[in-house]
Amino acid sequence: MRKLVLLLSIGLSQTLFAQSVPYGYNSEAGKYFDVGNNTKLYYEIYGEGAPLLILHGGVFGYIDEFEFLIPKLAEKYRVICLATRGHVKSDIGHEPYTYEQRASDALKLIHLLGLKRVTVIGFSDGGFAAYKLAAIHPDVVEKMVVMGAGDDPPKAEPGTSSYSADSLMKKYGEHFEKRVANMPEPDRWDESLKMLNDLYNNSAVSEETLKQIKCPVLVMSGDADEYSSPETCLAAHRFLPDSRLSIIPGCGHVILYCNFPAVWESMKLFLGYED
Repeated sequence: MRKLVLLLSIGLSQTLFAQSVPYGYNSEAGKYFDVGNNTKLYYEIYGEGAPLLILHGGVFGYIDEFEFLIPKLAEKYRVICLATRGHVKSDIGHEPYTYEQRASDALKLIHLLGLKRVTVIGFSDGGFAAYKLAAIHPDVVEKMVVMGAGDDPPKAEPGTSSYSADSLMKKYGEHFEKRVANMPEPDRWDESLKMLNDLYNNSAVSEETLKQIKCPVLVMSGDADEYSSPETCLAAHRFLPDSRLSIIPGCGHVILYCNFPAVWESMKLFLGYED
């Protein structure tokens, strides 16, 4: 599943880490680009060097979930942070959500920036979108890190995702108030959530997709991930032609907040950072 467990971040970044950059809300770094049909998506760029695209999770996810990771990556990379459709500053658009669509949106940004090949990091929803991007457009992906997104075969029965604006605000209002306030069309948020429900209930990213991916991939999961279990990530690892597997002990879905030092140690070796 591609949902982000929320209680991870409310207050955590304030008590454990000092965030000086308002990632996802940074007017100095933020820009928009047109993906067609009167739909604009938001992105921010940090650092210099080889290009690296990061793709965030869904429903609860946004650029700021990478607040610990972005400054580390920006030491070596030009970090491109894309907000997917319906998430905070990006438009919802007028077509149903699909992972193929998200891959196409990412490709348009890559082309807009005049890039030939990029490294990609995706979490949860963003991980599944990354899989699609690398499978459909293998020429543009240099290497890839995917967190919390494993083998997701076609479902025998429809899923049970049923997010709504009313239920999320009642339960997690503190998390969503700022996000909704920054949406270009806040009155359409419930419509966006319904399209996300359809995406989660009907999508599949499994063997057929994974076996098409030619670049090196690091698949990462918490050993207690409640949405993409270690077993599904192991299956994805086995389907991918060139992959490594990293399981973070004692963590659920949101490994970036559960044990960032362990995540970074695994990731930096794959990315080629030197101590």
